[in-house]
Amino acid sequence: MKYLLFLVLISTQLAFSQESIRTYRHGQNGMELIAKSKSETVIISTFNAKMDIHQDIARKLYQLFKEKKVAHNALLTVIGKEANVIGKCLIKKSGNLTSLEFYYEKVFWHNGMVEKYGR
Repeated sequence: MKYLLFLVLISTQLAFSQESIRTYRHGQNGMELIAKSKSETVIISTFNAKMDIHQDIARKLYQLFKEKKVAHNALLTVIGKEANVIGKCLIKKSGNLTSLEFYYEKVFWHNGMVEKYGR
């Protein structure tokens, strides 16, 4: 009897623990960070960003760029304080100016909620 009750509880948990994905359409677009060094200037822009985390994600993105962990037109996961963001990063260079454009695709909040940008 105990095992049957345990099995029912576990199967109920599994049934209701499915990840639900919410869609949002009104993200913020704009330049978040401009970093200058002797050899180059880096501009970080985000698109479809969530207002609560856009500055944190831009700083983490710049850190990943400095560590050479960002590739052009590649899917990238940025781990932030409040959420992890998956998105596509485009890198454009012109002389000593580098522009990183990061497009949010999914936001995995640390409280378990998942949001996807819907066009």
